[in-house]
Amino acid sequence: MEYNRKLILEDGQEYCGYGFGSNDNRVCELVFNTSMVGYQEILSDPSYTYQAIVMSYPLIGNYGMAEEDYESENLTAGALIVHEYNDLPSNFRSTATLSSIMEKYDIPGIYGIDTRKLVRSIRDFGSRKVLITDAGTTKEEGIDILKKTEIPKDAVSKVSCQHIWKSKVLLGDGLAKAYKTHKKHIVAIDCGMKKNIVLSLNRLGLDVTIVPWNTSADEIRNLRPDGVFISNGPGDPEDADVTIATVKELIGEYPIFGICLGHQIISLAYGAKTYKLKFGHRGGNHPVKNLETGKIEITSQNHSYAVDPESIKDTPLKVTHLNILDKTIEGVSCENDRIYSVQYHPESAPGPQDSRYLFDKFLKMIEG
Repeated sequence: MEYNRKLILEDGQEYCGYGFGSNDNRVCELVFNTSMVGYQEILSDPSYTYQAIVMSYPLIGNYGMAEEDYESENLTAGALIVHEYNDLPSNFRSTATLSSIMEKYDIPGIYGIDTRKLVRSIRDFGSRKVLITDAGTTKEEGIDILKKTEIPKDAVSKVSCQHIWKSKVLLGDGLAKAYKTHKKHIVAIDCGMKKNIVLSLNRLGLDVTIVPWNTSADEIRNLRPDGVFISNGPGDPEDADVTIATVKELIGEYPIFGICLGHQIISLAYGAKTYKLKFGHRGGNHPVKNLETGKIEITSQNHSYAVDPESIKDTPLKVTHLNILDKTIEGVSCENDRIYSVQYHPESAPGPQDSRYLFDKFLKMIEG
């Protein structure tokens, strides 16, 4: 079968393959994920907005798509790049093929390429722009398109909810822990929040009011929360300037917990700085050391930016977690302000469940 789709990187590299999903041509940021399973949760994670995801595991699509496993209702990933695509899933929970869902949400895909070579290229030369296009597009045409196309900076506003909504505790769902005293209520600032984060908070016995990324501090105070949560999300954390200003104003008033982009926003609100990693951390196998316990956690991660360790020294924040592989900061806290955050994903969808205790810590902080 003749190749019908192509990847063109901004440094001139080309990879030819076969299309699945949408036939759209798309310019994205090129990233890779090392997870062996969980392509549905990865594809539906809002943090992948405007990104073309290279799956390092070779076989994708073999268990289809299940209704219960989406992390958002609107899929916003830029593209999906795989070695071998299976369009005949074998799974009793599957209700659709991966290709049909990608076509529904206008996400182009390409398979049949050497993903090992492509992942190695990203590791060696870093994340960069890529064009997914028809096989007939020349290298010169592709590079010209890449030069003229900028990755948008509106990722958080694109994926955040537009209106306030609520997710209440289900009494039958594990008889939520917080009913030992009385039910608590938190506000979650949605910067691109995954569904399983909301469910993890509900399972603690917390009613959650989800608000848009640009909600003001006064609007949050009017909701009378017992605590505030800041979610994960896509893009450069400095682009979420309105959220940073809101968190800065709320520091010390409520217990605050942040995950991923929320971790970066908290650090920026304290005056620290962030920087872009060469190729980011994405996958379900990243080792992190808890500096308070000495234990190693295997974590699920998805981020392009990290907190600058030198800038932390000028803030009240204490580093609580470090990445074993590259020593980047994976967690911070300030006990006096009842605030803490982690760079990785303790809700583990997909990924290991080593870090679920972080949600329990939030509940204890609220009850305290």
